[in-house]
Amino acid sequence: TPIMKNTYEVAVDSAGVTIAGAMLLRGGEPLVYSLNRPPGHHALKGMAGGMCYLNNTAIAASYLKAQEDKKIAILDIDIHHGNGTQDIYYEDSEVLVVNIHVDPTFKFPHFTGYTDERGSGAGHGMNHNFPLPMGTNNQLYEETAAKALEIIRDFQP
Repeated sequence: TPIMKNTYEVAVDSAGVTIAGAMLLRGGEPLVYSLNRPPGHHALKGMAGGMCYLNNTAIAASYLKAQEDKKIAILDIDIHHGNGTQDIYYEDSEVLVVNIHVDPTFKFPHFTGYTDERGSGAGHGMNHNFPLPMGTNNQLYEETAAKALEIIRDFQP
């Protein structure tokens, strides 16, 4: 993950967009989409990775937790597993993390994103990975997304 002249400023500005989106949700907006670059889902607790410097999703979730929101769900639908978000909330009982991504056998980050990674400690059962085979068709993707959304609905964030 390279660091260039304005990397820090760009990462902080991207995090600001994320916080603005979380503030809109808290203000009553039913749906908010924050378009960020860099996205952040590969940034772990203590390390940048995969072109991600700050984990924008985790920043938004942490902001919401600080506002007394006790049940937060994150749905990550990137081709790559959101290993950073998983790392940050792996032991957290208040943040549900659900990832739909290509099987990490074939795509970065390769070492995380498997179905047996379910969380640990207080966070056991709060992490769900749906690794899909290369060339997944629409039907399989829709079926997988329906399962992921059912998990989120059952959690009632």
